[in-house]
Amino acid sequence: TSLLDEEGNQDESLESKTLSAEDQVKDRSTGTRVVAGQIFLESGKPDSQSEDEENFHSQEEEKGNSLDELNSLEMSNLLNKDLEEAEIQSPVLTAIGGTADGEPCHFPFLFMEKEYAECTADGREDGRLWCATTYDYKKDQKWGFCETEEQSNKRRQMQEAEDVYQTGMKILNESSKKSQKKEAYQYLLKAADMNHTKAMEKVSYALLFGDYLKQNIQSSKELFEKLTEEGSPKGQMALGFLYASGLGVNSSQAKALVYYTFGALGGNLIAHMILGYRYWAGIGVLQSCESALTHYRLVANHVASDISLTGGTVVQRIRLADEVENPGMASGMLEEDLIQYYQFLAEKGDVQAQVGLGQLHLHGGRGVEQNHQRAFEYFNQAANAGNSHAMAFLGKMYSEGSDVVPQSNETALQYFKKAADMGNPVGQSGLGMAYLYGRGVPVNYELALKYFQKAAEQGWVDGQLQLGSMYYNGIGVKRDYKQALKYFNLASQGGHILAFYNLAQMHATGTGVMRSCHTAVELFKNVCERGRWSERLMTAYNSYKDGDSNSAVVQYLLLAEQGYEVAQSNAAFILDQKEASIVGENETYPRALLHWNRAASQGYTVARIKLGDYHFYGFGTDVDYETAFIHYRLASEQQHSAQAMFNLGYMHEKGLGIKQDIHLAKRFYDMAAEASPDAQVPVFLALCKLGVIYSLQYVREINIREVFSHIDMDQLLGPEWDLYLMTIIALLLGTIIAYRQRQHQAIARPAGLRPAVPQQEPPPEHQPPQ
Repeated sequence: TSLLDEEGNQDESLESKTLSAEDQVKDRSTGTRVVAGQIFLESGKPDSQSEDEENFHSQEEEKGNSLDELNSLEMSNLLNKDLEEAEIQSPVLTAIGGTADGEPCHFPFLFMEKEYAECTADGREDGRLWCATTYDYKKDQKWGFCETEEQSNKRRQMQEAEDVYQTGMKILNESSKKSQKKEAYQYLLKAADMNHTKAMEKVSYALLFGDYLKQNIQSSKELFEKLTEEGSPKGQMALGFLYASGLGVNSSQAKALVYYTFGALGGNLIAHMILGYRYWAGIGVLQSCESALTHYRLVANHVASDISLTGGTVVQRIRLADEVENPGMASGMLEEDLIQYYQFLAEKGDVQAQVGLGQLHLHGGRGVEQNHQRAFEYFNQAANAGNSHAMAFLGKMYSEGSDVVPQSNETALQYFKKAADMGNPVGQSGLGMAYLYGRGVPVNYELALKYFQKAAEQGWVDGQLQLGSMYYNGIGVKRDYKQALKYFNLASQGGHILAFYNLAQMHATGTGVMRSCHTAVELFKNVCERGRWSERLMTAYNSYKDGDSNSAVVQYLLLAEQGYEVAQSNAAFILDQKEASIVGENETYPRALLHWNRAASQGYTVARIKLGDYHFYGFGTDVDYETAFIHYRLASEQQHSAQAMFNLGYMHEKGLGIKQDIHLAKRFYDMAAEASPDAQVPVFLALCKLGVIYSLQYVREINIREVFSHIDMDQLLGPEWDLYLMTIIALLLGTIIAYRQRQHQAIARPAGLRPAVPQQEPPPEHQPPQ
């Protein structure tokens, strides 16, 4: 399914979260605290352990309050403070017309025995908002309008547009059929025509990517410009993307940077991510690790807070170039018939198949859509058969809650206990979480630590992560940053996104390790790339597989801007194959070169070799053998690429971009054969050719007559060398005569009833000398 299907939820969650100045200040602070396995930064809290911190933790243990309760308390205090400020600053409404023109509205006021705390349209057929200027309207009859007629008409139009938008979104979110989704977009189109901002955002992206609407870059550009004028961060970010990639407009990195910056200031997380990558790689700006860290950290904070403790969705990174090169290679996707085979096994009662399918549907990925209902059913079947893993995952589902499974700490605890009693690490980790946060049981840090240690010993990532958090915060154990670092590292090796996040925070603040901006940025980048927008990678791949290269290339280009190396190489591959008609023929190779370059700088070997090829053949740039040689050498030295080694051998052989050297050419050919079995046949042929060239070159360099004139046969073979030579010639002559006679005898012998075989002339090399 398209990522656009999820954007209705994202509008209220990740993408449209506005980052206040307070958030930005908090983000720069050095103090940290872990909540639900995530290290959160707090202002005014030093890195070193202080008495206040010890008091805080001891008080926390005494009271038995869980960390998330404290966090919610802090949030509610902040919210109350914000509301108080908002009340102080709220403007006083003045009545327009009516019987009290110019007088301030009185809130609350009494009308028809009901109190109103805001303007109302009750009692009016035209729907225009009004208010009373005294408490009792019936007694004083003092009233006025809250808006002009023009404002009223505009508000009613916007209300109508909102109704149309909500109808479209309801169909979009509730249906899975393509025809129904297309119908939903017709409602969204209508709402967009009525200037509904969210509808315009969805329609403009649908037109850009060709999702359920025909792809139209020009129309999407016009909508993005309109949104930008209204101050929409999504519109600003998208317009920046169009200028960065030169789609529908002349490419301008300066304009792109301006729009990205405005989008980021408006709180658009994708714009922050793009700026983070640009500062990290030095694209259109001066390279700055600290600036990159600021942007990436902001995005990572939101991604980490949005991820449940299951570790988030799986990101499928499928490379189109590798698929074409090795068609039989597993891309990580499960074939439909293989899934059906597992389903058949599960129906027959195969417990392992039930657990496997349950996990697959719980997290999604590998070509399988996330489906909690099916996951719950498979886990239930396996749990009834006594499988501890299934019991533990049922506990997880009840603990987290969803549309399918109601949240229940008691039920979760039952499943976790059953699984833990059977020695299951997932169940042990679940019990640890229950005791850490007091879910269904009293808070008990010692028991939490015990269960996390048991789970961690069996290599379960959740156990390792939570154990690291306890050591980091000194909860139930003495604070130990080295131990925290050890367990976070172990959890990160298991791919847990929150472990990457915690490690990034430690490296960014220099807690327990030497501060390293570069390491922190790379870790934060990894976290950011696991956000919901990563689902677009699969949408783009499916578009490409369905033959819609134009849609795929635009999606990959946007992800490439966000710093996804796999998207950069895939966009370059589609452009390289000239499959995208949306890009002019003259621009295809230069753009492909740009994205191969970006992918190569992130360590992708094929991209580095492609850069060498482009400079060697002059694709999208001038022919430059020296630059090609540099790229091949980098691929050879850094990634030990057999292809690069072979190319270096060829360039040494021909003297292209480097001085001709047959000995070095042979060395590189040999290295290529050692590096990859696939290179052995081409290397053998190249070495044969090299041998011939070497022989001819050697013969050309020496004078034959001069060589023979310098040979002294008496000295070489002795004084009677002529006798030896005559003896050898006589022996050879005798051997040939004897061989010819035996041939004649074989032909003359009678052949019985068999037909005579006609005498064949011997081949020229066997004929005796005349």
